[in-house]
Amino acid sequence: MADVAAEAGVSHQTVSRVLNGHAYVRDDTRERVLAAIRALGYRPNQAARTLATSRSATVGIVTTGTTHYGPASTVLAIEEAARAGGYFVSIAALDSREPGAAAAVLDQLITQGVDGIVVVAPLVDVARLVDEVSPRIPVVVVAARRDAPEDSPVRYVAVDQRAGSVRATTHLADLGHERIAHIEGPTGWFDAIERSRGFSDAIDRAGVQGTIVPAQGWSARHGYEVGVRLAEDVGRGRITAVFAGNDYLALGATRALWERGIRVPEDVSIAGFDDIDGSGFLVPSLTTVRQPFARLGAAAVRGLIEAWDGAEASDGATIEPEVVVRESTVPPRG
Repeated sequence: MADVAAEAGVSHQTVSRVLNGHAYVRDDTRERVLAAIRALGYRPNQAARTLATSRSATVGIVTTGTTHYGPASTVLAIEEAARAGGYFVSIAALDSREPGAAAAVLDQLITQGVDGIVVVAPLVDVARLVDEVSPRIPVVVVAARRDAPEDSPVRYVAVDQRAGSVRATTHLADLGHERIAHIEGPTGWFDAIERSRGFSDAIDRAGVQGTIVPAQGWSARHGYEVGVRLAEDVGRGRITAVFAGNDYLALGATRALWERGIRVPEDVSIAGFDDIDGSGFLVPSLTTVRQPFARLGAAAVRGLIEAWDGAEASDGATIEPEVVVRESTVPPRG
């Protein structure tokens, strides 16, 4: 570290701050230190670091074991952000919704010596299990939750699902659509709840008609089933645009409508949410809401670092998504 400090022209303490991911380092200084690390081929001695800091430099990640796009992408983003910050990762799956399940998983990770834990909690009942826990180390929960206990020591980070939904629905209204349907994600998911609320907010603001049609899951098959139910209203012009709760629901609905002679976007516009890989190469390419997972993962790790430093939670705990406009949304006919 002394060699790195000399090469970068900074103090030993500054090198330590960069290695530990502290926020209070100027960007140009951080880049000089990182350039010196690369030039010298420096690698931290983890055993010495643990003895010196009383930390294992290991972050625990708790997942629900789901392979759904959003939660899975979040876990990967957290792992990448932790690794980039020089932390190891230990992953545990919460496979039970029984009382005490979250406490058992967190205790398991704490026994392994992790310094902090990130819980990816897309489901309402999972977040409420975490409410039962009094963690002995910093815990960050990734969930678009608005009813977290005010006195909870747990920190929350999330992509603003409601804002993404408002923007997608507003995009459809701005195109001139006055009768818009929302394919709502399954019950018990924070993302589905917030996207549905965002849809309702945008409908009210735009002064257009909105219809919410619940799906029983997140898959293309569930979207197809809803598409079958919507086909008559779409065919008769009672619905001219559809905002689906995720891209897979949009894909399934598009297929169901196509089988019934209803074309996207000529007869109905469709937008999704998530910007899954390949959505820009569909025919037509899909208008959707892109979630910045890399920023979300970085925010989760930053939340742990702030907790270790005793700092207040930063303003970046809520990440703004963006609408990606493509070929599947156009003004209504006539």
